[in-house]
Amino acid sequence: MNGPRTMVARVDDYLAARRHTGFDLGVAGRQLLSFARFADQAGHEGPLTFDAAVRWAQSARGSTRLTWARRLEVLRPFARYLVQFDANTAVIPARFFGAAHRRLAPHIYTEHEIVDLLHAANDLTPTGGLRPQTYQTLFGVLAATGLRLSEALHLKMRDVEADRLTVRQTKFRKSRLVPVHVSTARALARYATVRDRTLRGVRIETFFVSGRGEPLAARTVESTFQTLRAQLGWVARGGHAWPRLHDLRHTFICHGLLRSYREGHPADHVIDALSTYVGHARVSDTYWYVTATPELMAIAAQRFESLAADGGAS
Repeated sequence: MNGPRTMVARVDDYLAARRHTGFDLGVAGRQLLSFARFADQAGHEGPLTFDAAVRWAQSARGSTRLTWARRLEVLRPFARYLVQFDANTAVIPARFFGAAHRRLAPHIYTEHEIVDLLHAANDLTPTGGLRPQTYQTLFGVLAATGLRLSEALHLKMRDVEADRLTVRQTKFRKSRLVPVHVSTARALARYATVRDRTLRGVRIETFFVSGRGEPLAARTVESTFQTLRAQLGWVARGGHAWPRLHDLRHTFICHGLLRSYREGHPADHVIDALSTYVGHARVSDTYWYVTATPELMAIAAQRFESLAADGGAS
């Protein structure tokens, strides 16, 4: 890097280099640009300094040490990139503010709660319109497949076939086939029929659409879910303040693991299959979703007792 350059320009170079090698860096990219604008507006020149990094990490209103730690973690690979151009670039130490990640227990939905959610979605207004059908089917697909919300919202018509979904360019820039149960396939076909009849003549880009045929925004879906959640009066059973839409993904993995245990399948094989199905890059990511529900713990206890009995007999 010759001569003084803005931090925004350096972040732009870094993001271009990383994205060229296949990294998306959506959230991280926005955070890095936030840091860069913060540094440039403060008149910061020269190499990245630890002081500038800490001041930005603590600048968010109402933030906590966890937020500060996560912000510094975002800066660490950027600093490693910059040091090849300027040896005076600061080293961002790990865990300066403590751990950057913590796992709050998710809300694992019961089958009864999922059914209640689908019934509530079907009662949305306008009665008889496309909106109730859209949300009932969307929430049902999330529960039945464990898809990320973004993956479901980006499905195109060609991605929904009789027995499977094609999820393209997902979180890790990979595509995958997602087989679906016959009941899920029927629900998708019913929705497609209603959607096409309601929006006859309207150009549709995505499988799930609004009443005007427009792609659904994630924030709109989240807002609708929050409204239904309040109507249902749910109380969180996990570490978060409220049950989340993303908890349907946690629930899918836990229920899939429980069902496979009951059928006697080897745990390692089950986790490998679930990891591939939900699109995780590493099997450890799938284990992150596993929650010690009473049902899973009961089976674990039974297996331990059986193992102990076999060991005692020998």
